[in-house]
Amino acid sequence: MSVEIKKVSSRRDLDKFIQLHYDLYRGNQYDAPNLYSDELKMLSKDKNSAFEFCEAEYYLAYRDGKVVGRVAAIINYRYNKQWNRPCVRFGWLDMINDDEVLRALLTAVEEYGRQKGMKEIIGPLGFTDMDQEGMLTKGFDQLGTMATLYNFPYYPKLMELMEGYEKDNDYVEYKLYVPKEGIPEKFSKIAQMVEKRYNLHCPDLKRSQVFGPEQYGQKVLDVVNKTFGHLYGYSVMSQKQIDEYVHTYFKYFSMDMICVIEDWNTPNHDVIGVGITIPSLTKALQKCRNGRLLPFGWWHILKALWLKKTDVVDCLLIGILPEYRKKGANALLFYKLIPVYQKYGFLWGETHVEMETNDKVQSQWVYLEHEQHKRRRCYKKAL
Repeated sequence: MSVEIKKVSSRRDLDKFIQLHYDLYRGNQYDAPNLYSDELKMLSKDKNSAFEFCEAEYYLAYRDGKVVGRVAAIINYRYNKQWNRPCVRFGWLDMINDDEVLRALLTAVEEYGRQKGMKEIIGPLGFTDMDQEGMLTKGFDQLGTMATLYNFPYYPKLMELMEGYEKDNDYVEYKLYVPKEGIPEKFSKIAQMVEKRYNLHCPDLKRSQVFGPEQYGQKVLDVVNKTFGHLYGYSVMSQKQIDEYVHTYFKYFSMDMICVIEDWNTPNHDVIGVGITIPSLTKALQKCRNGRLLPFGWWHILKALWLKKTDVVDCLLIGILPEYRKKGANALLFYKLIPVYQKYGFLWGETHVEMETNDKVQSQWVYLEHEQHKRRRCYKKAL
């Protein structure tokens, strides 16, 4: 039976679009399924602030009346202009192990892109770099994180069968083992030197400072914009997006697991570096049936966030302004955070995606026991 592609045109269709991932990955021990409410907000054109500069359509693949695949077609006009790259993105890609299904889904995105005057298709990517991106090509037996995509091993094998698609960018990820005691001597020496020589310091944050007059939430995401603005797939966050992220996520973060670096040579103690980390929510998310917080999903999430009942810490965002990297400012982040991880009993940390060519970022793990355990890829095709 041939594959039929239908555009999502109703709330019922959107429910099917979101539900497919839960159906495909139910019982998988590595996937970190998103909460249904988060997916609904992200995909709703009246709720996601990225639609200030993006447009999108969603497609479902049917065979014999059953949903067998899904994909989102996204155009980020801000990114396209910033990088002079008229491209359509494909994201939210899920399908059964069938090359005909994948080909039909990608064809729908390609046609959408051509109708909009795009010259290229790239992905998997979300609306912005703050969304999940990159198809997993190594590490299928490793625990996923809420910030990254997980997919079955057959996904990249099917992509190899798609005509015209080739590598656009590869990412790597690392497992960082928390020292059983103390801080690596190299980090200690560099951190103490940086504090003394450059007058850089990591203040203890209070939750009121994130939302209050001090505006630390704003300052942190300003640094993220400046730090990641030159990287693949990134489009600068708008003020509306920054406000949305601060008020949506920061209220759930443990302040002792967020580190900011300030330059005390400046009148306002400018924030020049950030490290945002959280206890892994993967096991908790797996216990939220179909991504719902009710009846007991909320308890598993809160237990992970507040009681730290997990062995793993997720390093969501780590960034230092370019002019401070050579000064060893990154050592201050680990000098501040490693004792926190030891207090909570975390065994290892999961880095976020890093471009395989970003040697400067990867070199900072050299003083920790580490393992490059995952790899993922974004593809491209000329239209």
